Parts: sequence; C-alpha cells; structure tokens
Amino acid sequence: MEWETLTSRRALLLGGASFAAWAYLPRFARAADGRDPRLVVVILRGALDGLATVAPIGDPDYAGLHGSIALTTGGPHPATMLDSFFALHPAMPVFARMYKEKHAAVVHAVATSYRDRSHFDGQDVLESGFPGPGRVQSGWLNRALEVLPRGQRVTNGLAVGPTAPLVLRGAAPTVGWAPIALPQAGDDTAMRVLSLYNHRDPKLASALSQGLELDKAARIEDMKPQPRANGPSAMRLVARGAAKLMAADNGPRIASLAFDGWDTHANEGGPIGRLAQLLSGLDSALAEFESGLADRWRDTVILVATEFGRTARINGTDGTDHGTGTVALLAGGAVNGGRIISDWPGLKFADLYEGRDLAPTTDLRAIIKGALRDHLGISERVLAQTVFPESARVKPMSGLVA
Repeated sequence: MEWETLTSRRALLLGGASFAAWAYLPRFARAADGRDPRLVVVILRGALDGLATVAPIGDPDYAGLHGSIALTTGGPHPATMLDSFFALHPAMPVFARMYKEKHAAVVHAVATSYRDRSHFDGQDVLESGFPGPGRVQSGWLNRALEVLPRGQRVTNGLAVGPTAPLVLRGAAPTVGWAPIALPQAGDDTAMRVLSLYNHRDPKLASALSQGLELDKAARIEDMKPQPRANGPSAMRLVARGAAKLMAADNGPRIASLAFDGWDTHANEGGPIGRLAQLLSGLDSALAEFESGLADRWRDTVILVATEFGRTARINGTDGTDHGTGTVALLAGGAVNGGRIISDWPGLKFADLYEGRDLAPTTDLRAIIKGALRDHLGISERVLAQTVFPESARVKPMSGLVA
C-alpha cells in the first residue's frame, strides 16, 4: 500500500503542469561558426483559414468565394498589402512589420501529405512527420533533436503546455513547462516538500528540484494565475514565458507550442471577428518571442503550421469548413523574409481541390526540411530517412534562412 501511494504521488508530481520536468536541462554546445540557433514550432490546432490570413486579393475569384469575410484594402480595417497580389489580415501588424524588415515570410497553398479532413488524423500526420496517420508515437521535431550534427547539437527540447505534443515526443530528452492556472504553493511549502522527498525518493526529489528551477526561470510578474486569461492574452503569456527560458544561456534551443481554437466553422468574421482575435493572439506571441529573445532573435526561426486549411467558399454561418491548402508562416531574425513563396493554383472552380478547397502546391515537409537543413545543419539524407521517413521525393526548400 505504501508503494502504491508513493508511485501515485510520483506520477502526480512529475506530470504537474506547473513544471512537468521529465528530463534535465543541460547546457548547449555553441556551433563552430559562432551561431546560437533557435527553432520554435507553433502548431495552430483546428485548421487555419489561409485564405483569410494571407488573402489572394489579386485573384478575381477570391472575393466571391469568401463573401462577407473577404478581406479588402479599404474600409475601417484594411488588409496590409504584402505585394501586388496578397494581403495580410489587419490583426497581424507585428508580422507585417517583420515582413517589411525581411524577417518574416509566407508560403501559400501548403499542405501535409494528408488529404482527408479529420482534425485528429491531420494533426497526427503534421506532428509525426509520417505520410499517414497512426504510424508512430514519436514526432519529427524530437527525431530532429536526435540527429543534430556535432558542434551544433541541441541536447533537449522545450514542450510548452500541460503535456508534450506529439511533434516533440520521442527518445531525445525534453523538458516541459506550462503557465499555472491554479494558485501555486509558496516557496516555503515547495522547499518542505522537496526536503521530504530528498529523504523518501531522491530521484523524484531531483526531478522536482529541476522542475521548480525551470518554473522559477520562466515565471514573470504578470504571469500570476489569471482565470480569465484565454485566447489572445493566453498566447501572449505562454510565448513570453517560453522566450524567457529560451533566451537563457543554459536554456533549450528548440521548442514546440500548440494553440487551440482555429476551427472557425461559424462567425469567422473577416477583419474584426473570431479569426481576428486568434490572429491577434498569434501576432502578440510573435512579438513576445522577438522582445524576450532579445539578441538571440537574430538566430531564431519560428515556424507556424496547421493540420490543413479551410474551404474556399464560406458556409451559411459566415465561417469555413474543413479544407486542404493553407499557409505556413515563418518569422525570426534568421528568416530570409519579405517574400511570399507560392506556386499559386488559382481559385476558379476547376482549379479547386475536389471543387471546394485551395489546391496545395507545396508540401509542408519541404518547408520544414529546408529550415532544419539550413538552420540546424541536418543533412538531406538524414531528413529523408529519419526525421521524415518515406519522404525522399520531397526536397528541402532552399533560401528560407538568411
């Protein structure tokens, strides 16, 4: 009975969202060329409407398909023209500035290899890196950690959230952190618990000590429990804490975050609706990474991806349903930005995928491979064999990193 109680207590403490320290936090070996690269993968769960985020205003069929939620360059909330064809949602002024400064880029008409429209399976393919769902219980980002070349090896990854997302699960060591949602025990109480476990369970005590240090490193004054903090404000606070951890000399260099709520079947709302609120939160998260990483920003790449896109035509509730093609966003001081990369398929009915969706012309894996190769130095052969198995035909996209 005593062993059962101790085991349950161990599971509770090691799984707690306030620190979730299931691995150590070793120092990073600086690359031989003096760079100190960081990579952040942001997953938008629920399927981002790429046509509303970066709108093809120059396509003559766009306005008719997106109807009441179509972006325009006029009115009280004008979209920001990125070039003569594409416009950015007005809720993303930070990304627009980064784009102008050539530290952000857009890849349009993007999809994974998955062509059905199940969130569960789509997210599985996105995060596992395999061509189909249900194949493995490890993610491509964790496998990338395992194969980083010598001299530029990042020995752990940071999973932000109550549980590690699939993309960062696997054999490589990871550390987890999530902002607390409940009142936290005082330092004195925490130290007494730690002292107890030093006598009863040294291994658990070590994990608890590491977790407390991690949480202390990430904590900031305005990150106290805020029951009403959700949506945009939650994205901002999560990014702020993650950036603080990643800015430290002995902090993680690779991280994964997941933001929920992008399944905009109704009231998507054009420039001021539900999607605008979500994009504003994402934009503020990018701003927090930029400010929080400070000098480290110049060696940072942030990749924003989603499981699939949404229908080209709006539905009867001013929303969009599950689709296929969408956008991937890149931001960071190491990004070769100021560009929209797209083999644009067009929005005429004959050009739509299955007569309903933006047709994908770029494999998301090509974008990720390009970033992993040029930013972290992983070879094309290893990317095709280990990180993204069965993907030799998908070549890394060049020129994404400055």
